[in-house]
Amino acid sequence: MARRCEICGKRVQTGYKVSHSHIRTKKKWLPNIQKVKAVVDGKVKRINVCTSCLRSGKVVKAAID
Repeated sequence: MARRCEICGKRVQTGYKVSHSHIRTKKKWLPNIQKVKAVVDGKVKRINVCTSCLRSGKVVKAAID
């Protein structure tokens, strides 16, 4: 699954984990991406959305029948 939100564009961030002795190792921060059925342009599509977009109401979830 693509680790990218199709609404806001949030994706994996990289950086360093820095220990007390300042030894740096590479680290990834993964966004919380969920596959949801949502209404996009009047049609139901399955899209990858981060949970912050779901909670803020930027996505209209499709009704389950």
